[in-house]
Amino acid sequence: MLDNKGTKILAKSLFKELRGNGYTPNQILNLSTELIDLVTQDLKHASAALAATAEVEQARVA
Repeated sequence: MLDNKGTKILAKSLFKELRGNGYTPNQILNLSTELIDLVTQDLKHASAALAATAEVEQARVA
C-alpha cells in the first residue's frame, strides 16, 4: 500500500511521463477529472454494497 510520500512520488512520475509524451496541462486535468469520477463511482458502489449487506444482516438477526 502506498503512503503519502509514495503517492506524491507516483503522481509526479505520472505527470512527468504524460508531459514528456506531449500531453497538455488541460489534457492532464481532464484525465485527472475522469479518474476522480471513477473513484467517486467506485466509492458509491462500495457504500451501496455495504448498506445492502447491513440490511441483510439486520433482517437475518431480526
